[in-house]
Amino acid sequence: MTTNANALPIPSRAQLRWQDWELGMFCHFGNNTFTGNEWGDGTDSPAHFNPSAFDARQWTDVAVRAGFKYLILTAKHHDGFCLWPTRTTDYSVKSSPWRNGEGDVVREVADACREAGIGFGIYLSPWDRHEPCYADKEAYDDFYAEQLEELLTGYGPLVEVWFDGAGSEGRAYDWRRIIGLVERHHPEAMRFNMGVPTIRWVGNEDGVAPYPCWNAASEARTSMFTKDMLTWLPETPRWVPAECDVPIRKRSWFWHEGGERNLYTDDELIDIYYRSVGHGCNLLMNLAPDDRGRIPEADAQAAIRLFDEMRRRFGRPLAEWSGGAGGYETLLAFDGPLRFDHAIVAEDLSYGERIRSYVLEALTEDGGWAELARGSAIGHKKIDEFTPATAIAVRLRVLEADALPMIRSLAVYGVFHDRKGRME
Repeated sequence: MTTNANALPIPSRAQLRWQDWELGMFCHFGNNTFTGNEWGDGTDSPAHFNPSAFDARQWTDVAVRAGFKYLILTAKHHDGFCLWPTRTTDYSVKSSPWRNGEGDVVREVADACREAGIGFGIYLSPWDRHEPCYADKEAYDDFYAEQLEELLTGYGPLVEVWFDGAGSEGRAYDWRRIIGLVERHHPEAMRFNMGVPTIRWVGNEDGVAPYPCWNAASEARTSMFTKDMLTWLPETPRWVPAECDVPIRKRSWFWHEGGERNLYTDDELIDIYYRSVGHGCNLLMNLAPDDRGRIPEADAQAAIRLFDEMRRRFGRPLAEWSGGAGGYETLLAFDGPLRFDHAIVAEDLSYGERIRSYVLEALTEDGGWAELARGSAIGHKKIDEFTPATAIAVRLRVLEADALPMIRSLAVYGVFHDRKGRME
């Protein structure tokens, strides 16, 4: 056991806030929405972009109803088409028929997020398949920095800047310059996975985290298309929690006509939640607007059902302890016998992630302790599911820790479903 607690990685205030949000909504929208591409090659005409009923407030209404706390918009995907009237290129909404070339998707979404009280973030693809200067590293670094600064200075406040590694395998960008811009304009915005990240990619597009998934990290995969690991700059913090991204329609980040048949089922979405948020990570779920510029009703209702089900399961504990106390044993005594089949434990991460091994036990009416579950990482949140037990108390025993364990909360729930939603 390490006794020097001062040596442990500690999250920033902004990281703690972001981790408490737990749920974010991704919106892939652009020229690809109208051409049927997932990765446009940068040659499709801006004339394709013409949503007939664009409504950013409908997006944020869905986000609020589905429990998402922040929204990330693809301001520019790999095809290079820009959803704001950038000065850097004509390959943008200003060359489209939408709003007679006077529209600004980023502006409308940013305003809608602010009105709805949810965080707003941007995705700006480093890889650009349209821009001719991409082949010239120094020229493109200037180009990309100018685009980023437009977004950083014109649409804030931003809570996250998403740097996608796809297509950039082996490419070197001026990350110190790029990260410097984010730090200057939005010092508390999360920086995703590249350069000097404050959050990292979980390593897949399935929305699930391995277990354990520790908050401290020194590397992450670049993209789905390589096993290579990123080389982060030396000033990267040691605390880099993971975000689990997944499209609500399997393997489809952009909307495709008829794609609703690929929606994850309710049971599959529940399982994703358990293996992302339930493993201490944030879940970033993509709901792609259609060619009208609206979130399809089937997608919206699937996300809302997931939130409603998680609220039903975990919105009201049968018993709960909270108080942020330190110790190797936490006891939650009940007023009388309770039957339950889930527990949620959280560490107080302001002290870092300290627990390395634990066991949950139930005190039965005959005075004996029965094991319910055991594991390694707890971190921001660990959801444990087990055979229903009837008990008069539950306790958390920490078996191994890097320093004195600091528990934020312990609660038990009577769900009486397995993680795929089936009744007992």
